[in-house]
Amino acid sequence: MFLKLSPPVFLVITLLVSLKFCCPKEDDNLIVYSNTRNITASIQSLKTIVVDTPITVGDYFEFLDSIVCKYDSLVSYKLSEHLLVRANPWIIDTLKSTDYYRMKAQDSFVYNQKKMIVLRKGTSIIIPDSTNAINLLNSFKRTSIDINIPEFKLRIFEDSIKRYEFPVRVGINQKKYLKMAGRAVDLKTKTGSGVIANHVLNPSYYNPVNGHRYFVTKRDDEKVTKLPQIPFIETEINSIRNGQLIHPTTNPITLGKAYSNGCIGTKEADAWVIYYYAPIGTKINIRYDLNVTDEEGKKVTLKDIYGFNK
Repeated sequence: MFLKLSPPVFLVITLLVSLKFCCPKEDDNLIVYSNTRNITASIQSLKTIVVDTPITVGDYFEFLDSIVCKYDSLVSYKLSEHLLVRANPWIIDTLKSTDYYRMKAQDSFVYNQKKMIVLRKGTSIIIPDSTNAINLLNSFKRTSIDINIPEFKLRIFEDSIKRYEFPVRVGINQKKYLKMAGRAVDLKTKTGSGVIANHVLNPSYYNPVNGHRYFVTKRDDEKVTKLPQIPFIETEINSIRNGQLIHPTTNPITLGKAYSNGCIGTKEADAWVIYYYAPIGTKINIRYDLNVTDEEGKKVTLKDIYGFNK
């Protein structure tokens, strides 16, 4: 059976991550260029890591973790995957290009995204110096996510500056019995303020209605593919983790609609950007504002999709 994100089948995940955290041996797929013989003597000698073997999406997170594990003790700041990738923004662009529909636009059919190469042999990854690292860490602290439910929009802000705006889908306006919950659940996306609480790097997909697990999905073009490996983001809203996630949908035709079990769905490419701008602890606000201003500065009243004003 396949997963197609349309009623009555919806998508949930188990919050499980099977990820190995191991430091590479000296003969692993890393080459460190140094202007001194002793690379542990000073972080000033560390500049570039060169990928010695092609890295696929399926191996990507473990590979980055191996870099962080090996070099964290050599820098004066806390090295993390998010910091490393934000210092090398081309990586995000490469990950975005694995989006099924972007590949389709290039006349390329991808059945298993996990087998796509994202770090090619000879690719250089820069370890940021302390100045750049501190600037990025400060940027993380000033970053927040804003979601307006009836507008079907997710925005990323740094202070008051909007960095990104993405279309999303939100929860449907109904209650339904879900076997995985063991009760009837209100599927509307919940509002409130909170933080990003967790990342699920290798999510499992289930139909919450009957508990069936899926490994493939039917796309908007009716083609069947393996489910992609793209991080899901767990939110904590009003100090409660209620399973409300930010995650990609394999059916972007549903964006701009009330369609999910309460989660916020995005394009596959957009999900990579959101993930790298949302390290754990990032502030998030989910609101229900019907009165907004459009791009031309005109005031607009949105459709009351949940009927709150009736």
